[in-house]
Amino acid sequence: MNVSTIWSLLVLTLPTENATARMRFWRTLKAKGCAVLRDGIYLLPYTEEREQMLRELANAIADSGGTAHLLRAPSLDAAQEQEFRALFDRGDDHAGFMRSLKDARKTVSGQSTTDLTKLLRKLRKDYEAIVAIDYFPGDASTRTEAAWQDFIGLIDTVLSPGEPHSAERPIRRLSVGDYQGRTWATRQHMWVDRVASAWLIRRFIDRDARFIWLTSPGTCPAHALGFDFDGAAFTHVGERVTFEVLIASFGLDEDPALLRLGEMVHTLDVGGALVPEAIGFEAVMSGARERVADDDQLLDEMSRVLDCLYTHFASAAKTRDAEGRS
Repeated sequence: MNVSTIWSLLVLTLPTENATARMRFWRTLKAKGCAVLRDGIYLLPYTEEREQMLRELANAIADSGGTAHLLRAPSLDAAQEQEFRALFDRGDDHAGFMRSLKDARKTVSGQSTTDLTKLLRKLRKDYEAIVAIDYFPGDASTRTEAAWQDFIGLIDTVLSPGEPHSAERPIRRLSVGDYQGRTWATRQHMWVDRVASAWLIRRFIDRDARFIWLTSPGTCPAHALGFDFDGAAFTHVGERVTFEVLIASFGLDEDPALLRLGEMVHTLDVGGALVPEAIGFEAVMSGARERVADDDQLLDEMSRVLDCLYTHFASAAKTRDAEGRS
C-alpha cells in the first residue's frame, strides 16, 4: 500500500465520577466513527475538520474532570497503514443497512404517502450516517449506494408514477413574453418537482397559466405545454430536474433564492447534497397530499409554503451580500 495516511490520535481518561458525561463522550466517539486502538486511545484519519471536532471534544473532557491529549502522526509503514485502515471497515454497517432495505421493500406496498415519506427519511438518515464515517469506502460501499439508489427509485415510482427519464439536449433560452396565458400540463397527484415547477410557472413565468392534471402523459392535449414527463416540453435534462430546467430556460438563474429552492427540489427529487429545509418541506408536502382533495388545492396550499421559502432564501441572500460589502 503506497498511500500513507496522517492520523489524529486522541489519548484520554474519562471522568470517573460523572457517568452521564462518560456515556456522552463514548457516544460522540462512536458517532464520529473513531477507531479504538486500545482503552483510552482513539484514532481518526486526519482532516482539519475532524481534528477540530476532536479538539473540542478533548476540551469538553478536560472541563468535565477527565484528561485528553490530541496527537497527529503518519503510519509507520505499509503494514501499520493496512492495520489501521482495517479498524475502519464498515462492512457490518453496510450489511445491516442492506438488510434494512430488503425488509423495507416488503412493506412498501399499500403504505400511505406519509408513512412512505417517514420510511424514506429514516433510511436516508441511516445511510448518510454510515457514509459519513466510511472513511475508506470499498466494494461494500459501492453495493450499498447502488441498492440505496434502487430503493429511492422504488419509492419515487410509488409516490410519483411516470417519473421522467433524463434527456440529453441543450437548454434553449426562452422569452417569458412568448409564454403568457398558456395551458400547462403535468401528471396528476403531484410530488415535489411538479408542484414546485407549477408554482414557478405561475409565479415567475406565466401568471395567467392554466393547468391540466393528466392521468397519464399520453393524454396531454396538443396545445398544452407539458412538464415533468417523458416527451414534455420541459422535463429533466442531464443532471437538472424540471424545476431547474425551467429556471435555466427562462433566464431566472440570476436569482439566488430560486437557485436555493432548486437545490432543495433537486435533493428531494433525485437526491444530492442535503438542504436543511428539505426535510420540513417534504413533511409538509406529504401531509398536504393526504389532506387536500385535488391538485388544484394542492398547488394553492404548497404555493404558500414555497412563497415563504422563497422570501426566506431571498432575505438570507441579501444578508450575505450586505455582510460581503461591509
